[in-house]
Amino acid sequence: MENTHLSTIDRIDQKILHWLSIDGRMSVTDLAEKVGLSKSPCQVRMKRLQEDGYILGFRAVLDDSKLGRDHVAFTEVKLDNTTEKALAAFNAAVLQTPEIEQCHMIAGSFDYLLKVRTKDISAYRKVLGEQISTLPNVAHTSTFVAMQSVKETGYED
Repeated sequence: MENTHLSTIDRIDQKILHWLSIDGRMSVTDLAEKVGLSKSPCQVRMKRLQEDGYILGFRAVLDDSKLGRDHVAFTEVKLDNTTEKALAAFNAAVLQTPEIEQCHMIAGSFDYLLKVRTKDISAYRKVLGEQISTLPNVAHTSTFVAMQSVKETGYED
């Protein structure tokens, strides 16, 4: 899949994005060294990449097992109505459900795939029955429980 936005940034910008995606807390001095710039031009490029929307923000990667949220389930959701109004209602309700970590509209035999993170299977069952199944226009769900997360960040740590 070709990203046409990448044609507006050069190789140094791409290197900056690469290193920041691995360590968003990297100092500008260290980043500048890794990409072959001095500190000031590196800061200018970072600011431009943020202003242009290439960098959306910075966040901490949390240890979900230490936080008691290490149960991961993927839930297929089939809606009984897929008008724009119905999709918007479902999307808005998903945003209000903190246990739903990710929500993707899918082209296929179901409409959405949810990544749901809870304490354990009992907590997931409660979220499924009391929250997910009652979201607007939900007709059917199917659950797949993750046994192990092999890769989640997109990059090796």
